[in-house]
Amino acid sequence: MIGDTVETKQCQLKDPMDLFHSGQVVKICAPMVRYSKLAFRTLVRKYSCDLCYTPMIVAADFVRSAKARDSEFTTNKVGDHPVIVQFAAKEAQILCDAARIVCPFANGIDLNCGCPQRWAMAEGYGACLINKPELIQDMVRHVRNQIDNPRFSVSIKIRIHEDLKRTVDLCQKAEATGVSWITVHGRTVEERHQPVHYDAIKIIKQSLSIPVVANGDIKTLKDVENVHHLTGADGVMVARGLLANPAMFAGYEETPLKCIQDWVDIALEHGTPFTCFHHHLMYMMERITSKQEKKVFNVLSSTSAVSDYRNNYYGL
Repeated sequence: MIGDTVETKQCQLKDPMDLFHSGQVVKICAPMVRYSKLAFRTLVRKYSCDLCYTPMIVAADFVRSAKARDSEFTTNKVGDHPVIVQFAAKEAQILCDAARIVCPFANGIDLNCGCPQRWAMAEGYGACLINKPELIQDMVRHVRNQIDNPRFSVSIKIRIHEDLKRTVDLCQKAEATGVSWITVHGRTVEERHQPVHYDAIKIIKQSLSIPVVANGDIKTLKDVENVHHLTGADGVMVARGLLANPAMFAGYEETPLKCIQDWVDIALEHGTPFTCFHHHLMYMMERITSKQEKKVFNVLSSTSAVSDYRNNYYGL
């Protein structure tokens, strides 16, 4: 984590709530394990992304271990703002302690109440929290009471219940406790690739006065417009769509070669580990490479080999 003084850093932080009051749909890069780290956030910001989340971080580990803090959250004072740090937590004070650590360097925190992975739910994190609205309220209230900066946002990201009344009740309770906005992934915990329930997001939006962000199966700028129209959401959050095309918010239908070159430059500048660097390129080039090209590219094992491939095939 960077070491700027608190005073210097807070002067430079932007208020993400200003984005929601801009009259424009807020375009957001989702929290993605391994992928939405500083280098990738830097890339998507070059292509009209308004707000970025970190990958989900387990708050208890983050508070307990300096090593975890250094590896899980990196940012810079140049352009990584506004940025939201997403935490997995199940205890109010632990979440507060984590929020206090990142407060000088970030614009807000997000409580993950939507991760459906078994390990997370078994530990009491993620989507199991949507069945514990009072616990969510307690965690939000603690952060609100203990963080002095009124511009520091506290948001939650949820999945929906089969009985949507329970979801609306959860959201209204969270709103009453001081949540800044709510991101809704329009699927239940059990659903993975089924169609997204945009009608549910619309009902939730109509039930609240705070901003609502729609999440799920948004892959193009046209999808952004359609989902905004269908749901009335104030923002859209994209995960896999941005992995496949980091320039999608700028209106590109597929990843432009300039974006690929930008990723190489940014990743090398940030010292991105090769596996992560390579995986991002595999996602970006999925639509623009043939099966034969993929067979060659996907087994490359060094940065120099990737560089040679790009020179030979694309002249980059």
